[in-house]
Amino acid sequence: MVTPSLQAATWERMIRAVEKVRERCDRATKALDAAGLDYAVVGGHAVANWVASVDETLVRNTRDVDILVRRTDLDAVKRAMDAIGYDFAETSNVSLFFERPNGKPSEGIHLLFSGEKVKAADPVPAPDVTESERGAAFRVLSLEALVRMKLVANRDKDRTHIRDLIGVGLIDASWPEKFPDVLGERLRGILANPDG
Repeated sequence: MVTPSLQAATWERMIRAVEKVRERCDRATKALDAAGLDYAVVGGHAVANWVASVDETLVRNTRDVDILVRRTDLDAVKRAMDAIGYDFAETSNVSLFFERPNGKPSEGIHLLFSGEKVKAADPVPAPDVTESERGAAFRVLSLEALVRMKLVANRDKDRTHIRDLIGVGLIDASWPEKFPDVLGERLRGILANPDG
């Protein structure tokens, strides 16, 4: 067993870990923009962008990068990512890119496919990439489409992300009506218990 030690370098390592994730997101989205490909950043980075639009002090960090693309663009996406040093892989039914030469899947850029269900049992498919907006640095899924994806996934971290959006006033009691019944009920449950 390793005995932890909070050395002076711990703070710098923590900052560097956050910077590395942001750099991966920046490099990937710049490559997709340069290739003229449609995409949208989804997941924790999209939530962070929306939260920061109201209150940057409430932004949560995330360790991976999730990008929505069209499956018909996959070959072009692979070429764009190869040009910046990323290899494509599929592992555990997840399509992702990891950095050469020693990148790890856990530090990868995960792909989700526009108009396709992430899991077969999902009540609705992922949004189309056109349900996005240009942010300061890259395209981000629109707020309604992002909330829909988070409600579909419905993991602890997805509910936490929704609570973050509620906490900054981006989602309110009128929102459940925007979604199919099963998703509306999930959102009503989160709104009823915003502290988890």
